[in-house]
Amino acid sequence: MADLTLNDLASKMKGIDIAFLASKTDNGEIASRPMSNNGDVEYDGDSYYFTYEKSRIVSDIRRDKNVTLSFTGKAGLVSGPSFYASVQGQAELIKDKAAFEAHWTKDLDIWFDKGVDTPGLTLVKIHAQRITYWDGSDQGEIQVP
Repeated sequence: MADLTLNDLASKMKGIDIAFLASKTDNGEIASRPMSNNGDVEYDGDSYYFTYEKSRIVSDIRRDKNVTLSFTGKAGLVSGPSFYASVQGQAELIKDKAAFEAHWTKDLDIWFDKGVDTPGLTLVKIHAQRITYWDGSDQGEIQVP
């Protein structure tokens, strides 16, 4: 099978709701937490996650913008071969309401009761730099400009 393109990978990643976002803590350890991307994965290698300004992920990113996302797709006899991706990239913290509105989905209301007006709301944008993937028996790596 041919190598996957960035467009192929983004399409597969959109179908996986939960990614684990890993960052470095203040003492150099790795912290990882589940985050929903709400299908908001662009074809240029960016993905977006909402959180609160006082969360650990925000303080970690302020210290070190290097993060990793881990995606795991479904596998089984009926659903076919599994898909996995590890995304290494740089995180950016966004506090702009227009950006909130551009990336908001109604499903987020369960976590953020005032929608884009939720106090302390922060958008985390991850720009992929390198994506390693395993798609069934195929594997590969994409460098993202």
